[in-house]
Order: sequence, then C-alpha cells, then structure tokens
Amino acid sequence: MFFIGFSNLGHAQKVGLVFSGGGASGVSHIGVLKALEEYNIPIDCIAGTSMGALIGGLYSAGYSPKEIEELFLSQQFRDWAEGRVDSKYEYYLREKDKDPSMITFKVEVDTLLETTLPTNLVSPTAVDYGLMTFLAPAAAKSENDFDKLFIPYRCVASDIIAKKPVVLKKGDLAKAVRASMAYPFYLSPIPYDDKLLFDGGLYNNFPADVLYSEFKPNFVIGSNVSSNFEAPDEDNIVSQIKAIISDNTDYSIAHENSILIEPEASDFSLFDFDKNEELIEIGYQATLKQIPEILKRIEDRVDKDELTKKRDAYRKSLPKLIFEDVKIFGLSEGQKKYIRNSIRIKNDSITAEKLESQYIKISSDDKIKSIYPSATYNSETNKFTLNLKAKKEKDLFVSFGGVFSSRPINEAYIGLQYNVLGRTAMSIMAETYFGKLHNSISGGFRLDFPFKIPLYWKTTFNKDGWDYFKSSTTFFEDTKPSFLIQEDLYLKSELAFPVAYKGKVVIDGTVGELENKYYQTKQFLSTDTTDLTRFRNLTAGLRFERNSLNEKQYATQGSFLSFGAKFIRGAEKNKPGSTSLIKDEFDTILDWVQFKITYDKYFLRNSKVNFGVFGEGVYSNQPFFNNYTASILSSPAFQPISESKTLFQENFRAHSYFALGLKNVNQIFKNTQLRFEGYLFQPFKQILPDNLNKAYYGKEWQVQQFIFSAALVYKTPLGPIAINANFYDKFDEPWSVLFHFGYLIYNKKSMEQ
Repeated sequence: MFFIGFSNLGHAQKVGLVFSGGGASGVSHIGVLKALEEYNIPIDCIAGTSMGALIGGLYSAGYSPKEIEELFLSQQFRDWAEGRVDSKYEYYLREKDKDPSMITFKVEVDTLLETTLPTNLVSPTAVDYGLMTFLAPAAAKSENDFDKLFIPYRCVASDIIAKKPVVLKKGDLAKAVRASMAYPFYLSPIPYDDKLLFDGGLYNNFPADVLYSEFKPNFVIGSNVSSNFEAPDEDNIVSQIKAIISDNTDYSIAHENSILIEPEASDFSLFDFDKNEELIEIGYQATLKQIPEILKRIEDRVDKDELTKKRDAYRKSLPKLIFEDVKIFGLSEGQKKYIRNSIRIKNDSITAEKLESQYIKISSDDKIKSIYPSATYNSETNKFTLNLKAKKEKDLFVSFGGVFSSRPINEAYIGLQYNVLGRTAMSIMAETYFGKLHNSISGGFRLDFPFKIPLYWKTTFNKDGWDYFKSSTTFFEDTKPSFLIQEDLYLKSELAFPVAYKGKVVIDGTVGELENKYYQTKQFLSTDTTDLTRFRNLTAGLRFERNSLNEKQYATQGSFLSFGAKFIRGAEKNKPGSTSLIKDEFDTILDWVQFKITYDKYFLRNSKVNFGVFGEGVYSNQPFFNNYTASILSSPAFQPISESKTLFQENFRAHSYFALGLKNVNQIFKNTQLRFEGYLFQPFKQILPDNLNKAYYGKEWQVQQFIFSAALVYKTPLGPIAINANFYDKFDEPWSVLFHFGYLIYNKKSMEQ
C-alpha cells in the first residue's frame, strides 16, 4: 500500500493556469474558468497579467467562477471600468455650484504656473476601494504571501524606469492586482515597494514563463485573447505610443505538456465593457472545444462538491473586513485632521460597506488629488486599519467654458479657484462671464468645516448684467424685441448643512441693488431715454435641496428637489423715461415673502428609454412695482428648458403659479439622446398692463400656456452639442430653433431661489 500510494503521488499532476492581458477581451477568461470547473479540471496555481491578473486574483482569493461572473455583469463593475463612484454616496454638500466650465487646468503656483496633464482617463476611486474590499480578507489570512492563498498566485506589472517586468508574489494583494491593471493613460500607476508600476502587459502580457518558473507545473493551460501590436502608423499617434512604451510578448507556451485556448475576442475594443456577457460566453465556448483534449491529457479530476466545500470553508475562515482605525499618509498634520474629521467611525468600528460612503466623500473632495486605500490586519483584534495614502490637489484651478450658439447669446466663461487645505478647507474664487446677453464678474470665498455636523460658509460679491435686446435676434427671424437691460449688484452669504449624502439645508442672505432700464414700448427712437427702476434690497432665505442628477444640463437619471422660503424687503425708486405715460418720479418701500418648490425626476425604464416628470410651484404676496414692466422684471420666471434663461418671456412670469412637465429621453447611441419635453404653466393670476402701463391682476386661473421642446443632444468630453426646436404657446413668434455647443448655465439672480 505504501509503494502504491508513493507511486500515485509521484504521478500526480500539478496543473497551472495562465491568463493574458487584453482589456475588455480578457473578460472571456471567466468563461474559461466556468468550463474548466464544470468538467472537474483541477487548477493548482495561476498567473495573470492586467485583466488576467484581476480574474486570476479573484479566483485565487476564493471566489467561484459564478461569483466572478456576477461581479463582471454588475453595475459595480461598470462603475469600476468607467471611473464612477456609487452616486448615492456622492456628497452634495462638497459639490461646487453649477457653472458652464468645459475644461479645467490645475496649476501649482510655486512652479511658475507649470500645469500637469491628467495621468488617467478614468478615476480609480471606485476600483481601488472595490479591490480592497474583495481581496483584503484573503491577503490577511495568507499573511501577504501569495503562495498561501486559496490557489497560489502570481501577477506581473511593469517597471518603466528599469524597463522590465516585475513579478509580484508577496505584499498587498489588492495593490498587486491594481498595479498589473494600470494601463497607461487609462488608470493611474501605483507606487509599490519604491517603484512606480504600470500594466504588466507592457513587457509581459502572457506570463506563461512566470507560471512555470514559479510553480513548476506538470501541465499548463493558457488562455490568450491578445496579440502583439501592429507596426506604428505615421498618422496614428496611439499606435506610435504603444510601440514606444511596450515590448512584444511571446504568446506561446514553452512547455510540452500544455494547451492554449484562444477565445475569438479580437473584435472587441480595449475598454468596452458593455458586452461582458457575450465575452464570457465566447471564453466558455472556446474552452468547450478544447475540453476533449484537456480531459485526455489531464488525468486528475477535482470533485465539484468537494471543491465547493473547500472553497466555502476557506471563505468562512477569512476575517471579516471591519475597520477599527484610519491612518492617513502623505499630508501635513493639519490636512490629516481635515480628512480624519471627515470620516466618522461610530462605536469604535465600521464595516467596509458603511465606510465606503466616507471614503467616497473624501476622494471626491476637490482639494484632494488622489487617495489610495489599503487594509492592514490586526491579528489580536481581528479587525483592520484603513490606510489612506493621500495627495493634496494643486493650489490653483483655472476653468474655461461658455457657449457657442446660433443666436447672439454666445458667451465665454473663465473661473479661478485658489485652494488652501488645513484643518479646514478654504477656496478663494473669482469668475467672469462675457457676451451679448450676459456679462458678470464675481469673487468670494468658501470655507468647509469638517465638524461633527459638517458645514460650509460661502460669501460672494456679484455684478451681473443682462441685455435681452441685443441677444434676441436669430438666424431665422427679425422680430424687434423689447428693450430690457438688467443690472444686478449684490453681496451674498450662505451657510449650508448636510442632510444625508445628497441633500443640504441652506441659510442665505443678500444685500444688493437691482437696476432695470427699459422702454415701455417697442416703438422707440435712439434719442429716447429709458425708464429706470432701482430696487435696493435685503433678502433672507431658507431652503432644502436634494440633487442626484447625473448631468449639469440634459440629465437622464436621478432627481432634484428644492423647497424653501425667502423674505425680500427693499426701496423702489422709479425715474420715468421719454416713452413713459407717467412722468413723475416715484419711490416706496416694498416687502414680501416667497415660497417655492421644484421637483425634477427621471425614471429609468430601460437602458434606451427614460421618462421624467417635472413640477414647480411658487406662492408669493409680492406687491406690484410702479409700472407693469418693472413688476414683470421682478417677478418669478418659469424657465424649464435650455433656451428659457436666455429669453425674457413676460407670459411665463407670475407672482404665484404652478407648472407641470413630462419628459421622454431616448438614448439613440452611447452619447446621443433625443429628448421630447412638454410643460403646462398655470399662473394663479396673470399680471397685465392697463392703459397707463400700470400692472393689475387678471382673473384667477384664467390663462394656461404650454411649452414644447424637442432636442437632439450629443455629449462630448467638453460639453453638449444640441439642436433644439421649441414651441412657446400664444407668442407672436411661437417657434424657435436653437443650436448650441456648451452649457447654458448662469449664476442665480439676487432674488431668485
């Protein structure tokens, strides 16, 4: 019996599995795993590069092919691949106000305005935290020795300084996998043992040699979905960069006892992870074709039930990922306190799932350039410490944007933001808009306090000008508009407190002067003088906002809710012009209270069709100003579509009103949408002019008006390109066509909620 057992041991096969890199095509390796386990093929060791390193690392950490498949078909993995964090954890309190910026340069002031280009196209925030949560327990059990994992494992990264591959077999498993995936310009590189490591595919995209030299298997199964790059093209910069930074790989297996599986996945683009289900099936079918040969050449079998029991026992033996402490590296002591005070650990410990929201809150802070999470296990407490290696963002942000349009509403935007990070975060801001319709200059500061109840204090000085006369003509019509010029000068200060992650309560106050210049008729001469109405005012407001919309313009998912009250008091002074029927100057004190609620919600029916609803209501006891035009200019405006804010539409202004809207968004292509929107505007009492151009109310609920809009929108990395066809009910010229590239976004006016 001894010699029989010894003989069997001597002939036992050690089967190794090697996965190539290949970006999205590498997802087919999951199908290879499924087929091998289905036919009871043992896997005793594994090695991989890039996507192969990720799939191999998950398998080595005790995840079954089914669990890996579920991950790759989930929204979580799509977020990893596209650099999105879970939107429910995005911290609205720390988000900047919407502006029309299209591109932002981040500048280090002390390096003579040396700018730094981004090193990655997608944010690594989600994938970094995800890899830690999936792999840290197995790394803790193995004591950071990859030979002690559920299946012994190796992965390959690239040291571009030494220009050679680096075999990773010890250390932080999540960091090793992440380093092997750091494809240049897609994911940022990873510091690892004093090296800066990139994607292993640069120097060894199919580590069959590593598998053999490290584990000496008797039989090797390889899965390859990649090939060497074609010769660089003189007109293709990407092919030239690939040729410069990478070496050719030998995709054969230098082992006589081996078999190579080659799923046909070459037609899939490098970073297109929308077809993962199809790719997994391709890998599965490619392996099934080789199964007869594999069964013939590998004698050993692993019992499926026994493997499941073994895997379950291994997973149960792993420590639970519960954190007892947070340590921050790479920042000054004051900056560390800002981050530490922003992370709340209740009852001395917190699970990885609950800590994720705190991590996303910090990583999305615009004062933090990057933050890398890792977990260190404490065997005495059976808990982990979260290590955050952080880098402060550059001091100065310079933003450019605006809009180019078929109407004379073209506008340029420049924004400056200087950041100071310590125990609190301070931003000093300045911005300007300039164009025919709108000119503005503003400056101010914002302080973020990471108290137990976080808050920010923001104060700005604003000077806004609106010229509704010069900006009204279009390519298609020559209707003479009203002459209306509005100057809005005000100082505004606000305090805001969070409500969960997506909401905030804002207390604000303003002091300012609103100046309106206008003719009271469309028939005027260049020698005529305008009416002038000044309203020096104070306001105080309280509102709640909750925002989860996925875009700052032309959103397709999420919701927005705002409701609040504003008190306004001021002194009106009116100086009539030559076109006014009333010739006496007038001044008085006015005050009123305004309540407003806005709700905007999108319902995702499927990946191609979205529906949305919109509702808005305003109630106010606002009195009339001295004349009709001044009263209308100071009244709340209903502006539901992109073009609305660029027009002065007196029929869509009222002291009290409600409005309802329906939206249909059709996703034609990945970045192209066709939108249809319709709105009902119902004023409580319409504001009308009498014979002397004084304002008076019409009958209650007497008039309803509609807005219909169709828009074809293409989203570019800089901003939307859109062509809109809009219909405004009961207007002399009801139809308008608007083309624009960029954002039609403006600062709120002083009395606007």
